[in-house]
Amino acid sequence: MAIHNLSAWQHNHVYDPGNLAGERRTWIVVGITAVTMVAEIVAGALTGSMALLADGWHMATHVVALSIAGVAYLLARRWARDERFAFGTWKIEVLGAFSSALLLGVVGIAVVFESVQRLLEPAPISFVPALVVAVIGLMVNLASAWVLAGARGGAQGHDHHDHHDHHDHHGEHTRTGDRPQTEQRREPGSVPREHHAHHDLNLRSAYVHILADAFTSVLAIVALSAGLWAGITWLDPLMGLVGAGVILWWSKGLLAESARVLLDREMDAPVVREIRTAIQIDGDAEIADLHVWRVGRASHAAVLTVVADNPRTPEEYRARLKCIASLMHVSVEVNKCPDGDCP
Repeated sequence: MAIHNLSAWQHNHVYDPGNLAGERRTWIVVGITAVTMVAEIVAGALTGSMALLADGWHMATHVVALSIAGVAYLLARRWARDERFAFGTWKIEVLGAFSSALLLGVVGIAVVFESVQRLLEPAPISFVPALVVAVIGLMVNLASAWVLAGARGGAQGHDHHDHHDHHDHHGEHTRTGDRPQTEQRREPGSVPREHHAHHDLNLRSAYVHILADAFTSVLAIVALSAGLWAGITWLDPLMGLVGAGVILWWSKGLLAESARVLLDREMDAPVVREIRTAIQIDGDAEIADLHVWRVGRASHAAVLTVVADNPRTPEEYRARLKCIASLMHVSVEVNKCPDGDCP
């Protein structure tokens, strides 16, 4: 049973507002792709066209990947206020992006193997049906890209608050007071817009899948047209290799960026320099230990230890960080430098 009024020190952990526009449009694209997939598989089975069947099953992988993005959005939103998630649920979206990037890489590797096999053992190609499939696929992908483009940069969803909590922990040798001083600030505010505002990796993963498919459709149209009208049949598997290379490159970039967020590799981010500059501006305070990690597309959390000859109050150090809009959750430990240990 609580014996004190703790409301001034408590807050929710919704550090990212989500992207409802991205979620809605992702499911629209899942629907478009799934309908096209079923139509191609049925048409391929009825007509005996292997091109239609192959593209239909290829689209199935994109349905799975896009569904991963949609489910990630759904779970992040549904569990947003679950207190078991210490720093919110935004990283569910990033995990979705990482999983989707892995699947994209698998597709790229499969295309490499298929293309190499076709180069070594050429097979007859039904150019006209294959061209029809490629054109239909391109149209579907362009429509899907247009739908997703409307959600890029969109950030609408949960209520968002700016949270700062600062703790003054005492040094080993000299105490700065009788007990730790803690203050939190909770003010309604909009999503901070800075150089990290574009980090909807979940939406980006869906967009990359669509772009990859559109790109391979363009290459297929070029190769199949050359085969149909100029008899250059070897261009089809060669374009497959080119497309696979681009897909693998995009997959690698998305994997690296999402893994960086999942593993909290943020200590080279610009916000780290901003924190150091703001705290050490007086020439006395120095940051002895600093940890920064991302808790939202444009939100960071930080834990820092400040050492100074004449330490200020936590409130004064907090005031120095108010200009950094992306800091949502900050803990500050303040220590007085022991005599003789500091210049």
